[in-house]
Amino acid sequence: MTAEQRKQKILELLKENDTVRVTNLSRLFGVSEVTVRTYLEDMEKKGLLSRIHGGAVSSYKPYYSMNLNQRLEANQKAKVAIASRVAALIQPNDTVMLNAGTTTLLVFRRFPVSYNLNIVTNSISIALEASGNPNYNVFLAGGSVNTKYQFTYGSDTVAQIKNYHADKMILSVDGICPAQGFSTYYNTEVSVATAMIEQSDCCIVAADRSKFGHSALSKISDLSVADYIVTNERPAVDICEKLAQKGVTVLF
Repeated sequence: MTAEQRKQKILELLKENDTVRVTNLSRLFGVSEVTVRTYLEDMEKKGLLSRIHGGAVSSYKPYYSMNLNQRLEANQKAKVAIASRVAALIQPNDTVMLNAGTTTLLVFRRFPVSYNLNIVTNSISIALEASGNPNYNVFLAGGSVNTKYQFTYGSDTVAQIKNYHADKMILSVDGICPAQGFSTYYNTEVSVATAMIEQSDCCIVAADRSKFGHSALSKISDLSVADYIVTNERPAVDICEKLAQKGVTVLF
């Protein structure tokens, strides 16, 4: 069995079980655990899985089917670290736009509660939580509703967003690829995200390391629209170089 055949088998096992263990794969393939970890590292760079202690989990297909609460639990440690770094970029009296996503929800939860902020979002979860703080002016863009992931979308949503101007936009994405740019699994989110980018002075992308080198279903924009990408660890050198060429600052 070649290395590529073993990697394909790993994907098949992940599809069946959602999780694989290094020790089990080592016995199955008759190779060292170091070799298995090399396979998993390469597959993670390609966005095919996410490594965990002692093994790996499937990154995207199961994630696509998770509900909002399940997604909040996935990669939570990395998302919390990212959220704290992004929230530090927010200043008193800012107007901030946030698209829907678990990372943006965690970012919002780390906004200083004493700041006076205008918050514009299509995330029902963010709007509900933000409305409990008297220091925040909250604007939830109406439209069609995705009940599973609790966001609004459609022409009405986009039209309302275009009525506002923001100092900063926090963008949650599913893929960051030099060739394909920023992408999402949800085609209904694309027009909302692009409208927010257009209406904001500064675009801050919040994404964990697993999103790099991966392209999801629908393209949102080219990488050059971002001013900052905040992540939990340094991306691959070639991706960092391409982002720098486009004027994007990576914070980790």
